[in-house]
Amino acid sequence: MGAHEFLTLALVLAVVAALGLVGNLLRQPLIVVFIAVGIIVGPVGLGWIHPSGTLELLAQVGIALLLFLVGLRLDLHLIRATGPVALATGLGQIVFTSAVGYGLARLLGMDPLPALYVAVALTFSSTIIIVKLLSDKRELDKLHGRIAIGFLIVQDIVVVLVMIALTAFGRASGDSVPAEILQVLWAGGGLLLGLALLSRYVLPRLVPLVARSQELLVLFGVAYAVSVAALSESLGFSAEVGAFLAGVSLASTDYRDALGARLVSLRDFMLLFFFLELGANLNFADAGRQITEAAVLSVFVLVGNPLIVLVIMVLMRYPARVGFLAGLTVAQISEFSLIFAALGLGLGHIDAGTVSLITVVGLITIGGSTYMILYSHQVYRWLGRWLDPLDRLFPDRRHRAEQSAREVDVIVYGLGRFGREVVTRVAAAGYRVLAVDFDPQKVSAATEQDNVTTAFGSAEDRDFLETLPLGRARMVLSAIPSSRADLVLIHGLRQHGYEGSIVLTALDPDLAEQLREAGADHVVEPYRAGAESLVGELRERMGPPGPPGPA
Repeated sequence: MGAHEFLTLALVLAVVAALGLVGNLLRQPLIVVFIAVGIIVGPVGLGWIHPSGTLELLAQVGIALLLFLVGLRLDLHLIRATGPVALATGLGQIVFTSAVGYGLARLLGMDPLPALYVAVALTFSSTIIIVKLLSDKRELDKLHGRIAIGFLIVQDIVVVLVMIALTAFGRASGDSVPAEILQVLWAGGGLLLGLALLSRYVLPRLVPLVARSQELLVLFGVAYAVSVAALSESLGFSAEVGAFLAGVSLASTDYRDALGARLVSLRDFMLLFFFLELGANLNFADAGRQITEAAVLSVFVLVGNPLIVLVIMVLMRYPARVGFLAGLTVAQISEFSLIFAALGLGLGHIDAGTVSLITVVGLITIGGSTYMILYSHQVYRWLGRWLDPLDRLFPDRRHRAEQSAREVDVIVYGLGRFGREVVTRVAAAGYRVLAVDFDPQKVSAATEQDNVTTAFGSAEDRDFLETLPLGRARMVLSAIPSSRADLVLIHGLRQHGYEGSIVLTALDPDLAEQLREAGADHVVEPYRAGAESLVGELRERMGPPGPPGPA
């Protein structure tokens, strides 16, 4: 790299950093910033960078690291933990979006093969962006967050399978198809067998030796990912597939979390070059025609994808609120959609104009869905009155409380970690408990306890209170640390004339005071109670504070 190229790289990185700050203030993912910088400094903008071998090589390394980390953190246990809803919503949304998206693309005048690429590209949502946004909102452990991560993992698996199929059969034509299929199966079986043997016999012994040095662990991870990616490419598959399988082969080791944590920053930096190259390659020759297409397809992704997830989850008897919040996470296309489009361009299936269209849709939907997810609860409050009738589609669910609890002493809302412990101890003390939660799995698990009956419902559903035995319950206890849910519950109970005790849960003193002012008889503060218990234990073991006495 000459002095001129080094200076250009420095200027590009400075622009990325400056616009990254602006994007951060606007709460936009860096993917949008990277592509925007690629357009600005590319041939259609300032002309500082042009697609070249060096830029393409760096982009390939970035993509390999991305797929490597996806494979490294592939958590099939999460899919099992979220049950059938992850598979149903993940696969259902893929089928719906690809089918309707293909029809829209054809109506917009696209040829069959480009229309198919566009339709498939619209189906995949960004796991990286969703995890970051839900983590910032502390909603990864909530029901809609766990379901969203579950069906996003399903999508990741599907997109890898699609890329395998494309690279395996994309170059085959005519009489060579049977031979190509046989060759692909033979090569793919050999690659999988080799990685399985490595994962079983070599890596468990090699990785602990490498992990003695953190620097060497990072170097080993990058070298292993790139090496398997290059081997995969030499066998006729894509480098992305090889990198993904390399990650899967290390996913069972004890060092996957440490390796993944150290490679995230490097992955983000190397992906910069992929998105820079993508932005620099955008073709705006058909920009006028693509504005209409991009707008139609973007509206479809922003509205249609969340809608189908909502419908599937309601049919599986989840509350409309949970389905709505989970559905918002699929209101964008992902970085995998852009990689998929670039793969199609490399195979000669689509042209640069189609890649540009998919990229523009990505920019619009990623930018728009970011705000939809950040303000999801406010959006639901605006739309909730139109979604409430969906919860009335299954009256048997709403009246389960009447049927299951003829006699009850305590009604407990929330079966999280704290709620489960409360239900177990109250029931063990001999009281009859009715446990209420809107997670079907938690409801099913709680039915195994003596003195416990369950009901599927939400603290924010005032109509659901009509089905509860409020006249017989001496206490309603909420183990949900949510100010809105508890406030709605208090007001609903008072409106229904409930005269028993209302005990709520708060994680901070300000919220506790707010709930007391709203009419709660008692507010449990787990953190404060735990701290007081710890101080009591300290005094019992150490005596009163003061200078230590003689030994």
